[in-house]
Amino acid sequence: MSGGNSSDPDPDDMLILMPAFINTSVMGNPTAEKFKRIFEQIRENEVYVPEECGSQAVINHLNLTQNSEKYTLGRPVKHHNSLTWVLLEMKIYAILDVRETDQTFIAYIWIYLRWDNEYIWWSPNQFCGVEHILVPTNLLWMPDLTIEEMTEKDKASPSPYLNIRSHGWVEFRNDQVVISTCKMRVYKFPFDIQSCNISFKSIIHSDEEIKLFYNSNNTEITEWSRKTLQTQYEWLFVSMTVTSKTVNHFGFNQTMIVYTINMKRRSVLYIANFLLPVLFFLCLDFTSLLMSDTGGEKVGFKITILLAVTVMQLILNDILPSSSDKIPIIAVYCIGTFALMLLSLLETIVVIHLIDKDASQDNEKEMTKCQIEGQEKKLTNLQSCFIGIKKCSSCASVNKTSIDGTPFIGKEGGMGGLTEVSLALEKMSDELGDIKKSITLLSGRQEEEKPRYWTRTAQKINKVFAVFYVTTTILFLAFVSIMWYSADE
Repeated sequence: MSGGNSSDPDPDDMLILMPAFINTSVMGNPTAEKFKRIFEQIRENEVYVPEECGSQAVINHLNLTQNSEKYTLGRPVKHHNSLTWVLLEMKIYAILDVRETDQTFIAYIWIYLRWDNEYIWWSPNQFCGVEHILVPTNLLWMPDLTIEEMTEKDKASPSPYLNIRSHGWVEFRNDQVVISTCKMRVYKFPFDIQSCNISFKSIIHSDEEIKLFYNSNNTEITEWSRKTLQTQYEWLFVSMTVTSKTVNHFGFNQTMIVYTINMKRRSVLYIANFLLPVLFFLCLDFTSLLMSDTGGEKVGFKITILLAVTVMQLILNDILPSSSDKIPIIAVYCIGTFALMLLSLLETIVVIHLIDKDASQDNEKEMTKCQIEGQEKKLTNLQSCFIGIKKCSSCASVNKTSIDGTPFIGKEGGMGGLTEVSLALEKMSDELGDIKKSITLLSGRQEEEKPRYWTRTAQKINKVFAVFYVTTTILFLAFVSIMWYSADE
């Protein structure tokens, strides 16, 4: 038909055995009523088909029955020294899961097997051109292949049919979910590339009985799998390679075909949910350098950030396997960040301790100053008292002087005693004045001094540590980035 798709099947070709008068156009919109009419017409005008044109004729010709021991008991060879060549091909349809903690790889694969059965042969010309037929798997011998890394058997039933061709080829296609072990190399997590193997070999047959072969074109099998790949979750399919090796597990050589699936982790979510938050916590710790050291808020702030990083490390511990040979770079990143924050916390504690030493000294000085002021006040009061006594003594001497100006002299020479007392009081008053001046001068010198030595030391430590902290952090982050970019697994 003009303008149609050349690959679309022609209904006339599909229904070539139907009578010519049957209108095949009704197949475009099939209904129960239309099918009923069609098959009634077919029965009324039944076309004669020779018995040789059906698959049952081929089965009868080959004598394929459940009781035919020739096809099921052993390898399909006429001489026991003959090799059975088995072609194996595998395609990966989906990467379902990769579990780092228990190192398990789960994939959905398709397997194609083909081998030669020397007991099967027929001429298509004798059977109306029939070149292949489908038979149940229990009628023929099948290779006893197993997957070396598989830890759990597939719960789904295998394909129930074999496709046998006229020249003796037997084909088996099957899809299955494979749960296998895979050694995880998480050194560059979450920028890692994992390689997991799916290895096929015979369970009991040696290389002298079964020989496995495969398509060795890695580019071709990678493209096959990339075209058939249906789902990719956390992991992106990169490539698939195939190799073979000979193993000797039970005292005889066996060929093993190893398919290696290379896949890359999607790291965007890990960057957004883990790496950046830890970096933000580190930047938040930088801002604490601007906080005052006199209060306790700075220490509480830093401890809170440390606890947040600890929670992130616990989350990381649940992701990474404990059997890793090397410490992953992301663990170095977390430990290094934690160590820098811890060093910053210790520096803050030391600085606060030094400032507190100055504060305690200030308290002692305040107490000393109060005592000096108290003593100074007492001396002032005492000096005033002495001055008052001196004035009283002078007044008494004046009152006792006679009218004509001659002083009155008592019986025991009282005038001389008053004069001596006055001189003693005056001398003591002068000495108290000198002591007061000395105390005042000493107090003034203490106030003029510049204490707070430990505070100045703490400020210097803060400046030096800030430069050291920023420089060390930048170098550490650069080192980790280079390791993630260039390190080998």
